[in-house]
Amino acid sequence: QVQLVESGGGLVQPGGSLRLSCTASGSIFSINAMGWYRQASGKERGWVATITSGASYADSVKGRFTISRDNAKNTVYLQMNSLKPEDTAVYYCNAAVTLLGYRDDNYWGQGTQVTVSS
Repeated sequence: QVQLVESGGGLVQPGGSLRLSCTASGSIFSINAMGWYRQASGKERGWVATITSGASYADSVKGRFTISRDNAKNTVYLQMNSLKPEDTAVYYCNAAVTLLGYRDDNYWGQGTQVTVSS
């Protein structure tokens, strides 16, 4: 009923920047929150950042990453600066949605690979 499509991943050198995007589409009445998670190889998926009326961040990315949202486009962005090799992971978009018909549900994107390496 709702699809999340991510883009913007890739290979970047340490200290570089990338911007991830995630657009939601489908039977959406409202999007209550959007966020980003990441999963490094061999590790569990972990929270990176969330945006509702305000933004919150994991300590590991605070001051380097910025989450923002374009409500008109149902799109969330993650600007990642000063990237480190330990930021290498598959990044997943997440959305908490109220569907048409007023049922709440939670959705994930397919993931986009971010690799930080020289």
